[in-house]
Amino acid sequence: MAHYFIGLTGGIASGKSALEKAFAAHGVTVADADLIAREVVEPGQPALAAVVAHFGAGVLQADGRLDRAALRARVFDDDDERRVLEDLLHPAIRARMMAVCRNAPGPYAIAMIPLLTEGGGRTAYPWLDRILVVDAPPAVQMTRLMQRDSIDDSLAGKMMAAQATRAQRLALADDIVVNAGDVAHLQRAADELHARYLALANAARVP
Repeated sequence: MAHYFIGLTGGIASGKSALEKAFAAHGVTVADADLIAREVVEPGQPALAAVVAHFGAGVLQADGRLDRAALRARVFDDDDERRVLEDLLHPAIRARMMAVCRNAPGPYAIAMIPLLTEGGGRTAYPWLDRILVVDAPPAVQMTRLMQRDSIDDSLAGKMMAAQATRAQRLALADDIVVNAGDVAHLQRAADELHARYLALANAARVP
C-alpha cells in the first residue's frame, strides 16, 4: 500500500491528462478527481441524494442519473449555489480519493485534482506530501482550450478566468512541469519525477 502522496494540478488545458498518462505508464496509481466526482453521484450514492435535496429533482434525468447539463446551468453564474454544490460533493470526493491513494500498490500514488487551488489547497488535502503543478503559458492554454472544446476566445477566456490564477497555482507547487507542447519534454519530466518520488517515498517509509 502507498504511503507517499503527490497532488497533481494545473490550469485548464495545461496538460494534466498527458502527464497523468506518463505516470500511469510507470505503473503509478492516479486517483482522478474528475472520475471520482462522477462516481460519488451515481444513483444510490449519498452525495447524489444530497444534491437532489438541495437543487430538486430537476437535476435528474429520467433514469435517475444526474443531469450534469441542468446542474451546470444552475450553478454556472451563481457563486452561492456553486459553493453549496462544492460543499455537498467535495467531502465525498476527498474521502474517496484518499482511500484510492492509500490502497494503491507501490510506495507512492498521485491524486489528480484539477481544482486543488480553488478547493482549499493543502488545507483541504493535508495528507498530500507534495504538490506538482503542470504549468502552461496562458496563450497556449487558450489555443488548446479553443481547439479542444470547439469554442471561441470569449468563452475560453471566461473559463480560464473562472479558475485560480497562474500565480496562485504556482505558489502551491513543490514541483513544476512546464508544458508548452513538447510531448517528449513532458515524458522526460515524468521519468525524472518518478525517480525522485520513489526516492522520497522510500526515504519516508517508516521502519
